[in-house]
Amino acid sequence: MRNRPIPNIADEQKAFVRSLVIHEDEFLIAFNKPSGLAVQTRGNRGTSLDHLLWTFARSNGKRPQLVHRIDAGTSGLILAGKTKPAIAALSAEFAERRVKKRYLALVSGELPGDEAGVCEVALLKTDRSVVPGEVAAGADAARTAWTVLSRCAEYALIEARPETGRMHQIRAHFAAMGCPIIGDRIYGHAEPLAERLMLHAAALEISLPDKKKLALEAPVPDEFDLKRRALGL
Repeated sequence: MRNRPIPNIADEQKAFVRSLVIHEDEFLIAFNKPSGLAVQTRGNRGTSLDHLLWTFARSNGKRPQLVHRIDAGTSGLILAGKTKPAIAALSAEFAERRVKKRYLALVSGELPGDEAGVCEVALLKTDRSVVPGEVAAGADAARTAWTVLSRCAEYALIEARPETGRMHQIRAHFAAMGCPIIGDRIYGHAEPLAERLMLHAAALEISLPDKKKLALEAPVPDEFDLKRRALGL
């Protein structure tokens, strides 16, 4: 029996989502998502990566499913499992925090004096954002390790390695540190210095269902690299 009717995906949309694939094996498909493409949308309104996964559906209606999320404004790696057992196993890797993730961010403001550190500000979820809070008052514990890769005046290129997976975690943590991500219209400056959020999911390492380790890297988009150079980083 078919799981669900396969919706019609336009040929140009199929070509687009296939162009985002940077790795595929028997367990998963890895995409290098561009900034601005939503991972999912409420009621499946508008184009989202989740909807475009119907491009890879089999004739019985079964299709890959996303096993984690990144913000629409964030570019970079996102994975979809190809079979029900793979989806369950890969989702568990993320849920149990065994996946090693590395992000790149362009930030501005009051840069940290140290070259590396850890932000452990607890995050309290509100309607569409998160704010610093206390765990005792209902906020979620959150931990992001960071390293300054390059700095110039009030700008820096920072590597972030989130150890928890809270909503908007990296964005809120850098804002709490006094150096929000460039282009962040929620946690950043009143006048964003870029058209897009300058946050890129650059690499991850995950254990596959067969217990082998898979390391993936997503090339930095041109607009991210151009902004980095323009800032002298």
